[in-house]
Amino acid sequence: MAIARWLNQTVGFFVFFFLDILDFLLCFTYKTLDFFFESEWKPCYCSSPLEAQAKTRKIIVSERGEYSKVVSMTRTKIHFDEISDTLYSRGPSLLMRLSKLVSSVKCFNYKGLIMRGSVVESCDHNYESKKKISGGNKKRLMTLNSTVVEKSTTKPRWSDCHCSFCTSWLSPSNKDSLFVEVQQPKDNKKARDNVLFIHGFLSSSSFWTETLFPNFSDSAKSNYRFIAVDLLGYGRSPKPNDSLYTLREHLEMIEKSVISQYKLKKFHIVAHSLGCVLALALAVKHPGAIKSLTLLAPPFYKVPKGVHPAQYVMRKVAPKNVWPPMQFGASLISWYEHLGRTVCLVLCKGHRLVDSLTRLLTLHRMRTYLIEGFLCHTHNGSWHTLHNIIFGSGGKLESYLDHVRDHMDCDVTIFHGGKDEVISVECSYSVKTKVPRATVHVIPDKDHITIVVGRQKDFAQELELIWQRSTTTHK
Repeated sequence: MAIARWLNQTVGFFVFFFLDILDFLLCFTYKTLDFFFESEWKPCYCSSPLEAQAKTRKIIVSERGEYSKVVSMTRTKIHFDEISDTLYSRGPSLLMRLSKLVSSVKCFNYKGLIMRGSVVESCDHNYESKKKISGGNKKRLMTLNSTVVEKSTTKPRWSDCHCSFCTSWLSPSNKDSLFVEVQQPKDNKKARDNVLFIHGFLSSSSFWTETLFPNFSDSAKSNYRFIAVDLLGYGRSPKPNDSLYTLREHLEMIEKSVISQYKLKKFHIVAHSLGCVLALALAVKHPGAIKSLTLLAPPFYKVPKGVHPAQYVMRKVAPKNVWPPMQFGASLISWYEHLGRTVCLVLCKGHRLVDSLTRLLTLHRMRTYLIEGFLCHTHNGSWHTLHNIIFGSGGKLESYLDHVRDHMDCDVTIFHGGKDEVISVECSYSVKTKVPRATVHVIPDKDHITIVVGRQKDFAQELELIWQRSTTTHK
C-alpha cells in the first residue's frame, strides 16, 4: 500500500509538472486564437488580477480578509462571497503573490476611470433573515452604474458547440428560463405531490428521465408530478458566456423556471452530487416547502478550523493523483483551465461525432443519453460551476446542514456508492453527524454513476417508499 502511494505521488509529480507547462503554453495559444476568431484579447484565470483587469471590463475587489476577488461587470449587483478564490489562486505561491499584490487595493475601474467617480459604490449592511444561518455575517453588495456596465454577447464562443441542440436556448422562448422535463398525470389536478430532480456536475435532466421516470410504478405516476431540470449551463438550458455561474444565479434560475413557473408550494427534492449543494441551499431558502430531501453522494467535507474552505475542498475533490482515473480526470479539469478548455473543444464541440461513434462501435446496443450531460455544456459554464459551487460552497454547507437540523423536520435520506471514487463515502457520514436524523444507505459495488444507472428500478422503488413515509409523517 505504501509503495503504491509512493508510486502514485512520484509519477504524479512528473505528470502534473508536464501538464503545468502544457497549460502555460495553451494559455498563449488560446489568447491568439481568441483574438483571431473574436477580435478581442480574452483574459484567463492564470493571469494576475491586475493583468486581467487591465485587459477587460473587470473589477478587482479586495476585502479586509485574506483573499481578494476578481469579478466580471456583468450584473448590477454582485455579492462579494459568490466568487471562489480557487479560480485565481490554485497554488500556495500564487496565493501569496496575489495577496501581496492586491492587499492595498479596494476597487479599480476599467481604462483609468475613477471607481468612486464613475461607479456608484454602496455597501449594503442589511441583515437578511435567510442569511442568519451563516452566523449573521453581513453580505456586502456593490452597485454598478448601468452606463458603465457592458454585457457580453450571449452567442456561443468559437470553441463552443453551435449545433441546434446546444444552442436551442437562444430562441426567444427559451432564453430566460431553464429547460424542464415534466412527467405528470394526464389530469394534472390528480397530482398529489411534486418531486424536483436536480442533476450533478457534467450531467443533465436525462440522468433522471432516462432512468427513473420510466421505472416508477403506475401508482406513483398517477399521484406525483416529476420535474427534472437542466441546470444553468447544461443540456438544453441557457449557456451565457458572460455568466459566472454562481450559487445565486443557479438558485434564481431554478426558482424562476420551476418553483414559480409550476407554482410549487410543497415538493420533494432528489439531488445528485453538485445538485446536493443546490438542494440544501433551496431547502434553507424555502424551509416550509420541502417535504423530503434525498441526497446522492453529497460533496460535504468537514473543513478543519483555520483552513480556507474552498482551497480545502478543491484538494479533497482533485488531489492531483494519476490513479484512480476518476481522480486524475477531476484534477485535470479542476487545476488546468486551458487543458479543460481543450477537452471541451475536442469532445464537447464534437459530441455528435462521439455519440455516433459510440453507437457504431456498440452496434446501437448502448444508449448514449449520458453523453448529453457529460458533453453538452461549455467550458465557461462547467469551469465556473465547479469552482463557484462545489469548491466555493465549502464554507457554506455546514451552516446549511445546521439549518436543516435545527429549523426543518423533513426526512433526509442519503445514498452513496461504496466504490465512489469521485466523492468519498465519508462525506455522507459527515452529513449524518450534522443531521442525526438523516438515514445513510451505502450501496456496495456501486460508484458515482451506477448508484442510479443500472439499478434504476430498485432506486425508483426506494424513492417511492421515502415519499410515502414522508407524506404519512407530515399529515
